Amino acid sequence: MRTPGHSVLQVPVAPLEAFVRARHAHYDQAYVSGDPAFVHAHITALGPFLPAPSLTPAALAEVAQIASGTAPFNFTLERIDTFPNGIVHVLPEPAAPFAELTRRLWAAFPQCPPYAGAFDDVVPHLTLDAVSDDVSEASTARHVGASLPASCRAEELQLAWYEPGSCRVLHSWPLTG
Repeated sequence: MRTPGHSVLQVPVAPLEAFVRARHAHYDQAYVSGDPAFVHAHITALGPFLPAPSLTPAALAEVAQIASGTAPFNFTLERIDTFPNGIVHVLPEPAAPFAELTRRLWAAFPQCPPYAGAFDDVVPHLTLDAVSDDVSEASTARHVGASLPASCRAEELQLAWYEPGSCRVLHSWPLTG
């Protein structure tokens, strides 16, 4: 869900960065970040998050407290699936730590429902592509190829800013619980 000028709390997933960054470049070069800390491949923890004026020290301290109360965890990315809206994604196993992180963030920021409340069921996932005349779940699986399965570790929560020509990391917190 990308609209100009919004923030997202996300867990970076470096092992799939090359593939996801290439897809961003294919669809919209303006969303390819030059920020070396920015990881295009991520699992959204809560987004859209607060608008810029609401990213106050108190709000950032609340996120820091949640991150410090979340232990780092291992997960695997292997199973590709497609949402009814055509978003091809890969599901983390286990999904429960991501769901719990989202639950805690949403409880702290009830004005920021996941995906702006667009979906009844929030499914932790990493977006790979979108179905089109040239893209299917099968073609995506072929292209992502040797990158899956990927053994990963969630160790950081990032506050990323998405804006054409200015995608960047605003803050990051280690998961230390």
